[in-house]
This record gives sequence, C-alpha cells and structure tokens, in this order.
Amino acid sequence: MTIEEAQQTVDTWIKEVGVRYFSELTNLAILTEEVGEVARIIARRYGDQSFKKSDEDVDLAGEMADVLFVLLTLANQTGVNMTEAFAKGMEKRTSRDKDRHQNNPKLRG
Repeated sequence: MTIEEAQQTVDTWIKEVGVRYFSELTNLAILTEEVGEVARIIARRYGDQSFKKSDEDVDLAGEMADVLFVLLTLANQTGVNMTEAFAKGMEKRTSRDKDRHQNNPKLRG
C-alpha cells in the first residue's frame, strides 16, 4: 500500500465506520497518546524499565500502526499530501546531512 492509498483508506474508514473526523485538536491529543504508548513499550523493551504483568503482551507494531493512522488522519484534515511531504523531507535531509553523518566520529563503530 502506498502512502497515498493509506491516506485514502483512512479517509474512507473514518467516513464509513467512524462517522466523521474528530476535531484537529482532539486528533492531536490522540496522536500524543498513541506516541506515548509506543514510548512506553520502547522504554520497557529496549530501555531500563521493566514491564508490568499487564503490559507484557503489548504489540509494538500495532501501536506504531495506531500512530500512523492518527497522523494520516491529521494529514487528511489539514490538506497535507503525505507522499509529497515525505519526499520533500527526505530530499531536505539528504542535502542537509549528506556529509554530516559520514563525518561524525560518534557513528563509527
């Protein structure tokens, strides 16, 4: 599935199943909540915190998909074409950082 197809899939789902879009501010709050859930898993799985018994079966991929869903929702609401935005972002990073990371001694193994 392309990013464009994903944006359209989200739009269709919201209109057919979700009834309507929540406000942009509500979706921003939901996005923050979802990112927090990803952070919680990462902190426990790869960081120093331990899982509570109730958190042991959490699904990192599912939580990341939730973040993507809400991000695409906000993109739809604000008229952002994520395919174009992502391509521009990669172009910017490539031109800005083309030598920076290669010349960073901290990244050398």
